Amino acid sequence: MSMKVVLASKNRHKLEEISKITEKFDIQLVLQSECGVDIDVEENGTTFEENSYIKAKAVMEATGLPALADDSGIAVDALNGEPGIYSARYGFDDTLDDWGRMMLLLKNTEHVPDGQRQAKFVCVITLVTPEGKTIQARGEVHGELTRAPKGENGFGYDPIFFYPPAGCTTAELPSEEKNRVSHRGNALKLFYEKMKEAGYADK
Repeated sequence: MSMKVVLASKNRHKLEEISKITEKFDIQLVLQSECGVDIDVEENGTTFEENSYIKAKAVMEATGLPALADDSGIAVDALNGEPGIYSARYGFDDTLDDWGRMMLLLKNTEHVPDGQRQAKFVCVITLVTPEGKTIQARGEVHGELTRAPKGENGFGYDPIFFYPPAGCTTAELPSEEKNRVSHRGNALKLFYEKMKEAGYADK
């Protein structure tokens, strides 16, 4: 019998990317909306680790099922790591969508010279079970900010994140390649190892 795990997110992109790993175990990943739960968790942590845990724990308590949360964002060196944990709420303006937040970040880094535009994507994945077990993994990918968006794939800040080994932005990578090298991909690899160590068997 497969274990049902609730993804503490409303984002189908995340569901697709994370399912590729959880399917390797006997885990059926579902969005919280499919469990009749629609909660907006107050992410009042100060790190990706804390926010990821807060989200997973709240959804686990609301559904009574194991819950998995992903907290991710972009951290720009020249902005002292901002927007960081506030990436999805950057600018704190409800009228901004992904594109608007991306444009805001480009505007706020206009003054940063080429060669000093280093940035990293960070992702922390946390599984919390009703039995009190917690499994957490962090992944990063390092690159630099472009001056303008390029590429149609990916979402969020992908079009302005230049990934040097590939010579293009993460929005220009085919999805399979992106999943292999991305911060979420790196976090999932580690999460996979930690799941095995914790005794969740491979399919």
